[in-house]
Amino acid sequence: MPTVELTGEMLIGASAVLGSAGTVTGRDPRTGEELKPTYGLGGSAEVDRAAELAWAAFGTYRQTDGEQRAAFLDRIAANLEAVAEPLVARVIAETGIAEPRVRGELARTVNQLRLFGRVLREGSWIGARIEPPLPDRKPLPRPDLRQRKIPLGPVAVFGASNFPLAFSVAGGDTASALAAGCPVIVKAHSSHPGTSEIVGRAIQSAVAESGLPEGVFSLLYGGGSSLGTALVAHPRVRAVGFTGSRSGGLALAATAAARPVPIPVYAEMSSVNPVFLLPSALEAAPEALGASFVTSLTTGVGQLCTNPGLVFAVDSPALDAFLSAASAAVSSSAAAPMLSRGICAAYGEGAQRYAGHPQVKAVADGLTDDSIDAPGVAHLYTTSGSAFLSDHTLHEEVFGATSLVVRLEDVSQLPSVVEALEGQLTASVHANDDDLEVAGELLPELELKVGRVIFNGWPTGVDVGQAMVHGGPFPSTYDGRSTSVGTLAIERFLRPVAYQDLPAALRPAGLDDANELGIFRQLDGQFGRD
Repeated sequence: MPTVELTGEMLIGASAVLGSAGTVTGRDPRTGEELKPTYGLGGSAEVDRAAELAWAAFGTYRQTDGEQRAAFLDRIAANLEAVAEPLVARVIAETGIAEPRVRGELARTVNQLRLFGRVLREGSWIGARIEPPLPDRKPLPRPDLRQRKIPLGPVAVFGASNFPLAFSVAGGDTASALAAGCPVIVKAHSSHPGTSEIVGRAIQSAVAESGLPEGVFSLLYGGGSSLGTALVAHPRVRAVGFTGSRSGGLALAATAAARPVPIPVYAEMSSVNPVFLLPSALEAAPEALGASFVTSLTTGVGQLCTNPGLVFAVDSPALDAFLSAASAAVSSSAAAPMLSRGICAAYGEGAQRYAGHPQVKAVADGLTDDSIDAPGVAHLYTTSGSAFLSDHTLHEEVFGATSLVVRLEDVSQLPSVVEALEGQLTASVHANDDDLEVAGELLPELELKVGRVIFNGWPTGVDVGQAMVHGGPFPSTYDGRSTSVGTLAIERFLRPVAYQDLPAALRPAGLDDANELGIFRQLDGQFGRD
């Protein structure tokens, strides 16, 4: 097994730098043990150095072709696989996440890097559109017009707490930005600094092995909001990728909007992922639905952005049976370590908001375990449809394994509760054939509220592929027109440029008449490889 020596240093281009603006140390959430080494935090000088290096690298990196970038992403994936054993061990130590999930997340991380490599080799990401000249067109001739997409520039990426691999240093934001031709500066999450260093060094090595400019990648550590704010405000940074709290995302968005030249912020922030149990489907299998619901609820100790935090169903004996099965499953669910003491404390406050509400009834609590330093205990509550509609605090996300079941008077209350919901990442509908009329009326309303509509399934689990959307209307994301998962994520870091009457000798690859790249493109309104 390869050994990995952790140093506590930031990676600024090809250099390793020990920050002097404070320190942070990883902590095992199972035991509370501090994990060495101590990481030195950076400040404005380190942000400036990383940003200037990124800008210096951009001119060269943006000119690399799809094959060069694909090979670079493949090399990052291979480097991560080479350090899989020490990396998995460090992730477990810093997050308390069980080994099977860590290994699955590592596989997802390397697979999405390779997926973007395939996207680059296929070539349609270039967005090539060509309209040949029509000199005889009346009343005015048409010029030769050619369009492609180019990278925005250096991207600031903020690592997420709950996915230390797939949404962090080499996660989807980094992979899609690098695929687009944008250098990346990552702010590591303070809850898994060692994990971030291992992954960061794998990327840093891949940059050197690929012969790319050193500023293509940097990794910074910073305390509080100061370094992140400085990074977003830096004039060399041209876009932001973020996964985290609503308050954090909105703060970064405000900083980006206040710049002399504002930049786009792609922030995934909060979602309660409502579930709708339609009457016939609920009547047919209440116990099975109750048990499978709790499996989804407690996955990852509920620390998933797609956790099912709200359930809506018409009050009935079938709902009582659902709650009985769900209650039994919650009551027998073991406590598990949350990602950090801070997240655990915030979760406790959120659950207490339900527990202390006069119109909310506690249904079940999971098992406790005082031996865990940051224990996550499952909770299940119920309330009425009228109470839900009258109190917006019942709509807010509780980041952990807690859910609120809302008893509706009848299906006629469904439009009201959907209208009351904020923008969400997902909505799940359980329906059988007898429910299709109601589901058909519900679907157009849900499309306006969510990025992904799931039928007869649960929201946890996000497939990384061509058709996935992991995004949604505000506040689930800051910009609901985008996705942070799947190949469409590359579009966030590209913009279109049109060329009018560009001399043939200057035409970029993909816009030449012969289509030497052989890519799928639009020619005079028709898609093909001509």
